[in-house]
Amino acid sequence: MDTLETYFLCDGCQTAESVARRLADFISTARRTIDMCIYSFKLGPEVREIVAGALQERERAGVKIRIAYDAALNPQPPIPEVDNFTKWTTPDFVKSLGFPSKGISGERALMHNKYIVIDVGTPQARVWTGSANFNDDSWNLQDNNILILASERLADIYTYDFNDLWKDGRVESDCINDSSEETLEYKGEPAHVVVNFSPCEGEWIDESLTRQIERTTERVTLAFAVLTSGNMLEALYGRMERGIPFDGVYDASQMEGVKYQWELVPDNHWKIGAFIEIVEYGKLVGKKSIPWTPVSTHDFMHNKVMVLDDVVVTGSYNFSRHAQQNAENSLIINSASLARTYRDYIDMLKAKYANWPGRASDDGFMQGQAAPPGGKARQVTIPRPYSNPA
Repeated sequence: MDTLETYFLCDGCQTAESVARRLADFISTARRTIDMCIYSFKLGPEVREIVAGALQERERAGVKIRIAYDAALNPQPPIPEVDNFTKWTTPDFVKSLGFPSKGISGERALMHNKYIVIDVGTPQARVWTGSANFNDDSWNLQDNNILILASERLADIYTYDFNDLWKDGRVESDCINDSSEETLEYKGEPAHVVVNFSPCEGEWIDESLTRQIERTTERVTLAFAVLTSGNMLEALYGRMERGIPFDGVYDASQMEGVKYQWELVPDNHWKIGAFIEIVEYGKLVGKKSIPWTPVSTHDFMHNKVMVLDDVVVTGSYNFSRHAQQNAENSLIINSASLARTYRDYIDMLKAKYANWPGRASDDGFMQGQAAPPGGKARQVTIPRPYSNPA
């Protein structure tokens, strides 16, 4: 049987309840331990009942459960009209579950992982990872990818990362065991997986992904929320100049915020032109999401994916300089079959958002559209890069 599984989410393609049940099924297989390392964890009552119920059942069976979360994720108080559960922050929600937990903090850095490790140290060990946070918008409205890795070796390295965060509640790492690799199986074929953890491996991840782009000779396929790394932009631009085919999808609203920030820094002005040329060259499709606020609908194109020839890059790691400082996990997977699967998914997203007008935001206008004739011009706050729960 395959030891690597994939699960894809898109805006409106599934319900939060269906994702919760899939996660509950994963949790239900645990026999000894469950370690959850989640940036954002906050679910509505019905979905909470599914996930909490699965965890409580495993605890009664003797499984030890720990939950690590980002301690800085504490948005401003929402408006009083909203339902009670939406007032909870991630720390509030995690504490309400009643399991051992710890907030992880950093100096201008996020604990940005989204992974679960079950039954470490046993042949049944598995890892749930990818780009999806554990909240209703992530599971219902955002575009995300999830992987399940059945590997005792990879579970060991994820658990080492978890324990490193847990021991002192800090993003900063001891820089030991921050990288590992394993050959898994996908669709009956080998899939070589390399896993790296930042912040210690942050610069190496950026350099490694840049080199992987530079080695690409046949096709570049992208799906991302933000792309700000100068090294990666240069490498992509170089592939474009060589005529390598590009395609993909990105979050147009988030990247408008990024371009605004680039305009403020003269040394970054070149990135604006380079990004625009890459988008036009590859006919990249931009999803018109609602600009981020703590209480807005969070409907981002939230993947962090590159498919470079037969190599898939994914994980929690955004393609940004800031990601190098965060607690993140990045996967580089060499598998032609997996590359085809991811490209099929991204092709679906491209078709979905090519003529998508966006949804109504809190001011009543459609994101991406002008105000109606005679109407008041819409005042949009430019989203700051890294200010959203990406």
